[in-house]
Amino acid sequence: MTKFEVTILGCGSAMPTTLHNPPSQLVDVNEKLFMIDCGEGTQLQMRKYKARMSKLHSIFISHLHGDHIFGLPGLISTLSLLGRTGDLNIYAHKEIELLLKPLIRYLGHNLSFKINLIPIQPDGLQLIYENKSLRVHSFLLKHRMDTNGFLFEEKESPRHIIREMIDFYQIPVKQIQRIKAGDDFVTAEGNVIKNNILTYPSAPPRRYAYCSDTAFNPAIVSYISGVDVLYHEATFADSETARAKETFHSTARQAAVIAKEAGVKKLVIGHFSSRYNEMQHLLLEAQEEFPQTELAYEGMVIEL
Repeated sequence: MTKFEVTILGCGSAMPTTLHNPPSQLVDVNEKLFMIDCGEGTQLQMRKYKARMSKLHSIFISHLHGDHIFGLPGLISTLSLLGRTGDLNIYAHKEIELLLKPLIRYLGHNLSFKINLIPIQPDGLQLIYENKSLRVHSFLLKHRMDTNGFLFEEKESPRHIIREMIDFYQIPVKQIQRIKAGDDFVTAEGNVIKNNILTYPSAPPRRYAYCSDTAFNPAIVSYISGVDVLYHEATFADSETARAKETFHSTARQAAVIAKEAGVKKLVIGHFSSRYNEMQHLLLEAQEEFPQTELAYEGMVIEL
């Protein structure tokens, strides 16, 4: 099974604290690194947790509040100093140009690689990236400005052929890939050997959903249904429910209700308000609704 893991680089919210870093995560799929959000200090967190900057493939920005994007200038400059030559794709709302176009002009010929700004739409579920093993979709959240969540979905792997069946039925090598893809096998005598006799299924595709800043929003349940891990913001405790509604954020309990309704396997909560010095009460409130809840923390590695 290929690697599919998430490293939490920052799980704080807008106000800087010494307890948490601003939001950022790395999704490692088969040794390719995909960054979600890039708060201030993200490149230092990559150094701290020994993430290889040379493996960074693309960056996905959920929305354009400063705590999610202010790490981009420093990271881009460092990547250039390290001699990066491959393109860097940044998926974000089109207004990201207001920040990055002046930076690109400022760095000028000193920038060693090309930056491709790829706009995402504040809309329903949309496929925004795909390679041979992975799809990334964006979907609309509910915040004070255009904000999207992201769904990382492994593609279904071919079925596994049973080695003994190759010998028993003398299956030619050139037909093995077709059988893995689901074809039956016809022997030289014309007998049809059903695919389920020759093969067994691969592991189910793994799925990870990231819900950045958002008010309680049951509309997203259909997008994240059944995912292996859901990361959902939990800025406030129950005592601040009115504040959560006013600022278009969620409480820990509301995040857990979303997880329960979506039937996810595990919930990780983050984006904690700076008013809290400890998060145990947030965890307990969430676990009352959804016991399979964990607190995010810097350096946390989630293996799918």
